[in-house]
Amino acid sequence: MIHVYFIRHGQTQWNSEKRLQGRTDIPLNEVGKHQISTYQLSSNLQSIKWFHSPLSRTRQTADLLDIDSHAEDSLIEMNWGAWEGKTLEELRNQDPLDFAKQEARGLDLQPQGGESPRLVAERVSAWAQSLDINGVEQHIGCVSHKGIIRAIYALATNWNMLGKPRDKLDFHCAQYFCFEDGRWSIGELNIRLQNP
Repeated sequence: MIHVYFIRHGQTQWNSEKRLQGRTDIPLNEVGKHQISTYQLSSNLQSIKWFHSPLSRTRQTADLLDIDSHAEDSLIEMNWGAWEGKTLEELRNQDPLDFAKQEARGLDLQPQGGESPRLVAERVSAWAQSLDINGVEQHIGCVSHKGIIRAIYALATNWNMLGKPRDKLDFHCAQYFCFEDGRWSIGELNIRLQNP
């Protein structure tokens, strides 16, 4: 079994503007840097092997967490294609019918030139499977993105991304999932990171 702890990167300017970032490489803003500086990893999280998405906002987050982290392409954010850089309000106003049709696809929503949450989950699952060597139990950490975490959560809970999920994820916390025999399950959600 592979035990995977996901932490989302800190805030960027596009996050504050509610823009879909996807693979656009936007760095942390000052608020994001301050957010991460308030996190304190437990000793068991400090000691595991860490990976981060190749985007600068996750690398900066890993640096601020003072963890030795390795870039992993499979952890890159969902590709939002033609939607990158736009807000949901802009997309709804631009083409309300098409946007509503895409939203109704849930886990299979796929903007033009982009990828779906299902494809994101399959990409991360394939990577996790490649780490499963002879069934040796491993604990790893991933500094990643909201889209990655939500996609793994969807697989772990059989959520089709239509309607609200059964759990509210706090993206200022760590999310712990288990991967075994090609399947994800929840270990523990919303593990506190911020100092009291």
